[in-house]
Amino acid sequence: MFDNLTDRLEGVFRKLRGTGKLTEENIQESMREVRMALLEADVNFQVVKDFIASITEQSVGLEVTKALSPGQQIIKIVHDELVKLLGGSTEQIRLDGRQPVTIMMAGLQGSGKTTTSGKLARMLKEKGRKPYLVPADIYRPAAIEQLQVLGEQLDIPVHPSTTDQKPVEICRQAMEAAGRNGYDTLIFDTAGRLHVDEDLMGELKEIQSAIQLSEVLFVADSMTGQDAVTVAEKFNQDLEISGVILTKMEGDARGGAALSIKNVTGKPIKFVGIGEGLDALEVFHPDRIASRILGMGDVLSLIEKAESVIDKKKADKLAKKLRQSTFTLEDFLEQLQHIKKMGSLDQIMGMIPGINKLKQLKDAPKPDEKELTKTEAIIRSMTKKERQNHMIINASRRKRIAAGSGTSVTEVNRVIKSYSAMLKMMKKMRGKPGLMTGKKRRKMPKGMRK
Repeated sequence: MFDNLTDRLEGVFRKLRGTGKLTEENIQESMREVRMALLEADVNFQVVKDFIASITEQSVGLEVTKALSPGQQIIKIVHDELVKLLGGSTEQIRLDGRQPVTIMMAGLQGSGKTTTSGKLARMLKEKGRKPYLVPADIYRPAAIEQLQVLGEQLDIPVHPSTTDQKPVEICRQAMEAAGRNGYDTLIFDTAGRLHVDEDLMGELKEIQSAIQLSEVLFVADSMTGQDAVTVAEKFNQDLEISGVILTKMEGDARGGAALSIKNVTGKPIKFVGIGEGLDALEVFHPDRIASRILGMGDVLSLIEKAESVIDKKKADKLAKKLRQSTFTLEDFLEQLQHIKKMGSLDQIMGMIPGINKLKQLKDAPKPDEKELTKTEAIIRSMTKKERQNHMIINASRRKRIAAGSGTSVTEVNRVIKSYSAMLKMMKKMRGKPGLMTGKKRRKMPKGMRK
């Protein structure tokens, strides 16, 4: 999402790295370029103005330390200011206090409220909560049915709402049902409109008055940029929202909504939607997003993603196989499936520090989801014996595998060749002290050292 902004900022900092010292002139020139980069990213004009003023004030007359270069010091200041701009600290749903926790999802039609309600319920269920989905949108065709389908997929109960009921009555009855059945978290999926109007706000205010809400979360489509910020401000004035969920962050949005909404509304972004899957909802971490924007990667999020899809026992078993050179194509297939669960290759690579510099190289490899799919299809077209021992895959078998996977023999050969090269590399690493074995080279006695 922030790729264009990251590229622009990288260019600014590259110039500063070659500067011997910071002067008012080169700071002003750099800030002009940063200003243009932020405005092109659709960041609110006043937000950009305040942001640049703060960085300039801190940079002019800055004492250059020996530990950091002039460029590095500016990057540190920009990073800290970006963290503030994005909200400062991570904020999540308040689950303590009065029970049950009641969450109203609000926003315009098409922002993704219903799907996000399901994603949020799934996330809370994984934390040990007992969520209850409440369809309170009686206007949009099939809105109630959509939430019921999501509930079935997630194995989460859904309130039996009907279109002849008033939304406020649906919410009251849902509260009573939650009390009877022990549900501790209610998520109200409310109606939206194509634009803000009095009827919509009146209905949401009625629900807010009838139910003691723990959270009012405004769901915004990040693709709409500053329009999302303007609408969030209006919702906040009328309803006093407690936080924001930005959807479609995996798309081509320029990032203006994410960088403006906290400053304009005073309310934090709590979650972001990063895909269509029901597991594609993430907690919003301002410091990690700031690092991504500056091309520093996001190792913590990468580790968390890996831990969420890879079982520790399986990981230990895999490590043992790698050490003993018994890593089969069956294991390779399992790892491909783990990678797919972690998200798109672009998302994963965006979390790796320094990857943005690699992308800028002329011959840099481009992540290709289709190649992963082809590789998976090729391995799935093999028999169990072939996956366990690739040495038996002769010419006739390769033809059969290619036909079964809808690929060519050349592509089958490439997969087997890549796998064989990986095994050879692992074997070499196994022979080196401290690598693949976990053993360290013992120190020589003092008398024997040269």
